[in-house]
Amino acid sequence: MTADATAGALSSFTGLPDLASRRLGGSVVAANDELFAERENLINAAEPGFSAYTFGHKGQIMDGWETRRRREPGSDWAVVRLGVPGIARGVVVDTSFFTGNYPPEVSVEGAATEGYPSPDELQDADWTPLVPRSPARGDSRNAYSVPESPWITHVRLCQYPDGGVARLRVHGDPVPDPRFLLGSTLDLAALSNGAAVTGCSNMHYSSPTNLIAPGEARVMGEGWETARRRDDGNDWVEIALAGAGTPFLAEVDTSCFVGNAPGWARISGVDARKAADGSSPVVDLLPRTRLQPDTRHRFRLDTAAEVTSVRLDIYPDGGLARLRLWGTLSPAGREALIVRWYDALPAGFARTLLVREAGLTPDQALDAAAARPAITAERLPPGLREAMGL
Repeated sequence: MTADATAGALSSFTGLPDLASRRLGGSVVAANDELFAERENLINAAEPGFSAYTFGHKGQIMDGWETRRRREPGSDWAVVRLGVPGIARGVVVDTSFFTGNYPPEVSVEGAATEGYPSPDELQDADWTPLVPRSPARGDSRNAYSVPESPWITHVRLCQYPDGGVARLRVHGDPVPDPRFLLGSTLDLAALSNGAAVTGCSNMHYSSPTNLIAPGEARVMGEGWETARRRDDGNDWVEIALAGAGTPFLAEVDTSCFVGNAPGWARISGVDARKAADGSSPVVDLLPRTRLQPDTRHRFRLDTAAEVTSVRLDIYPDGGLARLRLWGTLSPAGREALIVRWYDALPAGFARTLLVREAGLTPDQALDAAAARPAITAERLPPGLREAMGL
């Protein structure tokens, strides 16, 4: 993939992480029917496949979710808990290999819930339309942009009236619940904590977003790998951190990459304080350092910089399984994370939060939620600032 093609892929919503993926911890928690094919297939990370004349007791075995033919009015649905909560930017309803048994129309809704509700409780959630009832094609990747999405933890896919869907992808921006992050050391570069890949030189074999995914890479395809370079340059990836913070430990993991690991790596960062005073903001976090194949490298970092983004350079090319950057959020980084989350909450969730966490009355909570966006921490409701430790 060329540099221009890489930039285009990252700018499209399909270049954003799939928040529903099982690799990120997603789960299909309920479906009204799955007679022909299991609902769990919907969020498998692998592309759907097909093996002709592979029949079980209920017919051709399909790699997707498929319901029986409806003989009464209504529609079929499946509910997915996102592996990482966030803001949806686009949805792909993939009907690959479903030719005479795909739904002619689909819709997708989102909801934000506290805790871990049961399937019955989720039916009563406050669902917000993300994709209105829209036409769908068979044996196709049906892509739908989502212009306005609140912060969501679950999605509900509806098909009208019935049929089969191979995969559901919910591409978007990860936005963690800051109540689970404050006051502790965290991986500033983790996708699940709100970090995001903002650019890279090459993604020929696999996406750079894999670098910051949860868990360990089990095979090379679950890491980031570039094409072989035939010039004097080197490959790189840029990552916006979960929030401004000070990193003190880097993990550069070449696990599974044996004959194609980079020879060296370097990590630099953008210091928010230097950028504010007009001086050169780029700081060295890890100088160019030799790497070994199939190894999880750990490097202590000696810096007091308040870093907002990092650039990982590999020399000259190759593949990495994961990048971890352990550190602590700065006060400004913590405030920005809280404000972003609060401003993105659905109105009902925000009102409940303000009553339970901030001690506001229902009327006060109604007015405060309606006054969003707060934009800055100073404009958060007073009780919420204290509850979040600000």
